Amino acid sequence: MSRSEIPAQPFPLSVDFARTALVIIDMQRDFLEPGGFGAALGNDVSLLVAAVAPCQAILAGAREARMLVIHTREGHRPDLSDAPPAKVLRGDPKKRIGAAGPMGRILIRGEAGHDIVPALAPLAEEPVIDKPGKGAFYQTDLDLMLRNRGIETLLVTGVTTEVCVHTTVREANDRGYRCLVLGDACASYFPEFHEVGLRMIAAQGGIFGWVSTTGEVLAALSAARRAA
Repeated sequence: MSRSEIPAQPFPLSVDFARTALVIIDMQRDFLEPGGFGAALGNDVSLLVAAVAPCQAILAGAREARMLVIHTREGHRPDLSDAPPAKVLRGDPKKRIGAAGPMGRILIRGEAGHDIVPALAPLAEEPVIDKPGKGAFYQTDLDLMLRNRGIETLLVTGVTTEVCVHTTVREANDRGYRCLVLGDACASYFPEFHEVGLRMIAAQGGIFGWVSTTGEVLAALSAARRAA
């Protein structure tokens, strides 16, 4: 496919889709479903569910275009050997990482709650990055995967906007990747954090990246396919 220009903030971004990857961050049952970790902390999980349909749309478009699609999951080893005590020992002991929850031990790899929601289930050929931190690059092989494929631009979606999405975008920016965050395909338990998080990314001429929508990217993908 040829390059295509995507309307975005703070200015349009020219993208070579052959060198672009879709990264879907932490769309996990523990964060999005009733009875999961997010709900146990008193959050309204419906605010995150709003990002599922836009994620489905861009995922379908990326698959049709044969783009690299990468999913991430935040979670830890069952023995918690990769979980810093400062992270584990927070809040109510009954709701901490590793504690028993309605969908298994909270944020533990292999438990039902750790898995990605069925609506966005990865295909067998789509890499899933299991990360012990907020950022998708920390203690993972994501950077190696991207460089091996010659990726230069990331389409970033997922939850939550101000935590794992923001951290990943900052990490990617420091490693030289261009990040286009799809605002409608991201979400937060705190709508004001979502709004400000997106504004921070595009501030000062795109200090961390660009912000657009699934509709704009899908239109650009269609235009690139027609041109090809």
